[in-house]
Amino acid sequence: MHLPIDHTMMRVEDLDESLEFYTNHFGYEEKGRWEAETFTNVYLGPEDAHEAGAMLELTYNHDGRSYELGDSWGHVAMRVRDAHAAYEELMESGVEDYRDPDSCGGNYAFVKDPDGHEIELLERDHGPRWSLDHTMVRVEDIDGAIGWYARKLDYELHHRKEMDTFALYFMAPRDAPPEAMSVELTYNYDGSTYEMGDAWGHLAIRTDDLHETWDRLTERDAEDYRDPESCGDRYAFTKDADGHEIEIIPN
Repeated sequence: MHLPIDHTMMRVEDLDESLEFYTNHFGYEEKGRWEAETFTNVYLGPEDAHEAGAMLELTYNHDGRSYELGDSWGHVAMRVRDAHAAYEELMESGVEDYRDPDSCGGNYAFVKDPDGHEIELLERDHGPRWSLDHTMVRVEDIDGAIGWYARKLDYELHHRKEMDTFALYFMAPRDAPPEAMSVELTYNYDGSTYEMGDAWGHLAIRTDDLHETWDRLTERDAEDYRDPESCGDRYAFTKDADGHEIEIIPN
């Protein structure tokens, strides 16, 4: 199966404020929108997005609810050529100072969007500026997490970084171009457990055949969470080994 990442979804409390943040500071443009009776989904990405690139989905529920960030989801990472220059540009445009490059070792930095979602500015020599490089999730059993993405989705481990107190493992579809988004699995050695929260929603993967992919996932013992029939045969959901939701959508 070839199941590239289509988008990562985050819930926001003020859609207009969030859209202004991403369009003004990162030059994102609206790639699509779904206006439903009780919610609105807006899909964003760079104007010059690569065909294999992933989008950011902002979900706004019309009932005025608020959300808990939790700590099971970490951040999205955007590609920049120079972390110092990118960070200074954002500071000058009014983004709040959070973690500058010097505090992060020099080649990355972090800012937050209006809802507190963390955005890493990561130096990369490929992909459009501000394009999504990866989504980071924290896992409690790294062997189980790597095994889940490898066995269920046919993803492969393409990069790893092991430090004194934690390790990072990057998973992506086999033969994915560098411009595609990866999943970063963060494993802390101290046996931490995590709260899911509800401010981050899911990762979405694309498929040519929704029902065939769903059947293959269930054959591989993926969790039967929301099957295609329960979602109007438009999409489906499973969960990874740590409970992060994975949406399956047709191309």
